[in-house]
Amino acid sequence: MRILLAVYSLFSRFVCRIKSGLYRCGILHAHRAPLPVVSIGNIRLGGTEKTPLAMELISFFLNLGFRPALVSRGYKGRWEREGGVLSDGKTIFGSWQDSGDEPYMVARAFPQAGVFIGADRLASCQKARSRGFDIVVLDDGFQHVRLQRDLDIVLHSVREPTALREGLGALQRAHFLLLKTGGPEAKRQRIRAAYPELPVFDYSVSVKGFSSLGKDEIFSTADWRGKKAVAFCGIARPERFFSLLEECGLVISARFSFPDHHAYPRRSLEKIVRAAEELRPEAVVTTEKDAVKLTAHRDQFGPAPVVVLKIGLELPEPFFERIRAALPKTLRAQI
Repeated sequence: MRILLAVYSLFSRFVCRIKSGLYRCGILHAHRAPLPVVSIGNIRLGGTEKTPLAMELISFFLNLGFRPALVSRGYKGRWEREGGVLSDGKTIFGSWQDSGDEPYMVARAFPQAGVFIGADRLASCQKARSRGFDIVVLDDGFQHVRLQRDLDIVLHSVREPTALREGLGALQRAHFLLLKTGGPEAKRQRIRAAYPELPVFDYSVSVKGFSSLGKDEIFSTADWRGKKAVAFCGIARPERFFSLLEECGLVISARFSFPDHHAYPRRSLEKIVRAAEELRPEAVVTTEKDAVKLTAHRDQFGPAPVVVLKIGLELPEPFFERIRAALPKTLRAQI
């Protein structure tokens, strides 16, 4: 797997370098959306908390009085190619199978925000504008240079060695860099030194609590400390999920990790249910991203409650102050 990732990384970095060069030379032209675009992305393969950051920004913009919309490709969703409107800020029109799991999670968490799906992100921005939204949060947009953006926020971690989508030189396109806490300090300092004018802020993942599957009420982590659990997830880096559960004090009797964006066919569910029947845990625990696909199956796991880990990002206040200051003047005038 490491060899395959290394080969893919070389190919991806080569393609991104060529594509960026074509745009810089004016051979290809980026398109301006009809409303401000704040892009979230990374230069690594795999997850780096892009969706939690999108949710933090949507919450921030809502609190400022804006009407934000999430624009996402909708990876592995039925609408990925042709596009679709998951939410117009009033009604959710599709399912997680239509939009992909992460956009659907955002739509459920922020019913007043728009969520627009499709590979053509410019078309999604135009749809958002036509429905009265005034700012877009572009999910996983750093490599989507076809669309101009007002702010490019890049998340990066030096903690785990991993393959890169783009080389570190791509950070010169970023407006803000969020560095995950931890990892070799020398690597962190090298990045800061290489881009002295790039605003860099530290971030970390925090646990907000737990909720029952299909319900919004959040319980304290203290309520589950010392309890035996069967844990499962289908995310890019499952070890992070299991580590967070152990930090919360749960005793993991069995753990199952599935591929990212796993759809949970019957065979996968049977594997989890069998472990719950044999081990008789006090809880079956999963992630928010996985939970949106399991609401219809919550009665299949036996007597143990199905519990969802709720996470967020710890971000410094100066980061949000800089975001507010960097907004276009037309938007700042509304605050």
